[in-house]
Amino acid sequence: MPHLKHLEWPFFDAPHRELAAELDAWCGAHLHAGHAADVDAECQSLVKQLGEAGWLRHAIAGQALGGAAEVIDTRAICLLRETLARHNGLADFAFAMQGLGSGAISLAGSAAQRERYLPRVASGEVLAAFALSEPEAGSDVAAMQCSAVEDGDAYVLNGEKTWISNGGIAGFYTVFARTGESPGSRGISAFIVDADTPGFEIAERIQVIAPHPLARLRFVNCRVPKSQLIGTAGEGFKIAMRTLDVFRTSVAAAALGFARRALQEGLAQAKSRAMFGARLADLPLTQAKLATMACTVDSSALLVYRAAWQRDQGQNVTREAAMAKLMATEGAQQVIDAAVQLFGGRGVRSGEMVEQLYREIRALRIYEGASEVQQLIIGRDLLR
Repeated sequence: MPHLKHLEWPFFDAPHRELAAELDAWCGAHLHAGHAADVDAECQSLVKQLGEAGWLRHAIAGQALGGAAEVIDTRAICLLRETLARHNGLADFAFAMQGLGSGAISLAGSAAQRERYLPRVASGEVLAAFALSEPEAGSDVAAMQCSAVEDGDAYVLNGEKTWISNGGIAGFYTVFARTGESPGSRGISAFIVDADTPGFEIAERIQVIAPHPLARLRFVNCRVPKSQLIGTAGEGFKIAMRTLDVFRTSVAAAALGFARRALQEGLAQAKSRAMFGARLADLPLTQAKLATMACTVDSSALLVYRAAWQRDQGQNVTREAAMAKLMATEGAQQVIDAAVQLFGGRGVRSGEMVEQLYREIRALRIYEGASEVQQLIIGRDLLR
């Protein structure tokens, strides 16, 4: 299958190749394209399906806790996201949020925290969420205002978070709040907040162009036991960045999956569409467009799996992950736009696969670090 040929590259081991092929077959049998009428219910159902099938095991660390390995395998995460995205955007979202929402616990959680939450994440029993962004602190994390004040055996949280994926349906939230040990990013800590904690509420459900469960969260004198602090006080920013270093590359992999599907759809359209007494595929302009799409897909894939491989070798990949996310998301937008153009009027018709891909890709250029932020990361790293 052409969409699996990149598995022959030396970035992968035999288990990675087997994993991708098995998931591709599973997706073909269990997932359908299209947006669900009830996004919350569909997302919950997908998490359950992914858990029961064993795919969520790759989203957590620790075999004794239900994980596929002792540490998160970045290449496996990326292959899973690429494959899921190619088949169904919401399935990719459901998988990714289980990993991102619990990533801080996998990386820095106590034994008790890991034992309490990670097995349920891996089985799909509970949905996880990652709460970092705020109304006035998105890309600029150091501008965070949500506070956590120490009070006896607990911390009291006050403030808001927004654009939180799985908001409203998650069983727990990894929340980052200012504890004030130092100014700026060094005075932030990470907490696990269960959805039923008094003082925690869903302030608003947010509707976006590609339907996903999103919400604005509010904390009003929300009392969180000290046992729910992840790592130590003041370490939150580092924990958040470590988590994003794992999953930022996987965002690029999801974009790659969307781009592959767009190229697949574009090729099928070009070969079947009659035009000017021949096929659309016979026109030189069409061939040039398809060539550019294919080059963009392959160059993105090389950046994605270079970063994933390097991280799995224990290397720092802040720059490489930023490069992968920047180029794969921006490139996928271009590939999908080209596919829409090949479909002509059909390309903007609601329900068409390329129209769905067009809506799915847009947010990936923003979340987990907008393209402009990735440019800053790369530029500063080069100058350093």
